[in-house]
Amino acid sequence: MGSWRSSPQRRAWRPYIEASLLLETRLDEDLRAAAGLSLRDYNVLLVLSEGPEHRLRMGDLAARMVFSPSRLTYQIKAMERRGWVLRQPSREDKRVNYAVLTASGLETLRAAYRHHVGTVQRLFTDDLDEHELEVLTNVFSRLRARLHEFPGQSSDGTPRPALTEAPGEQGG
Repeated sequence: MGSWRSSPQRRAWRPYIEASLLLETRLDEDLRAAAGLSLRDYNVLLVLSEGPEHRLRMGDLAARMVFSPSRLTYQIKAMERRGWVLRQPSREDKRVNYAVLTASGLETLRAAYRHHVGTVQRLFTDDLDEHELEVLTNVFSRLRARLHEFPGQSSDGTPRPALTEAPGEQGG
């Protein structure tokens, strides 16, 4: 096995991580400037809009957003102050709370949607042909499923190995 520095995996990894972080930053900046909400706000509103009755259990929403429970609580409190969501206790189990999209939250999402989609197209999808879009869909759908299936461990179920090359030495 060759070194990480010259491997095809590294050649794929570095542009991916750098471009994905830059894309996320640009999308966030654009949404803040155009609609007054963050990319995280937008994603919470979008996920809730797709839920039954525009609501989800807080634990399910945290899993979908890849947030810790405390991070989601902080996010929802900030969005409650803006009137976009509310927390609602379950009628069946008082230990369970739901995040519920409000009419104001749905209107905020709708107002941002067209602009955001245009920005996603301009910054990401417009430069890709149909085959490339299909490949990305397949790759990231498979990766998402694998990451959800094996949280906190390698895909083969073993604990994650330690680094074998120092990041400063091999350009991790």
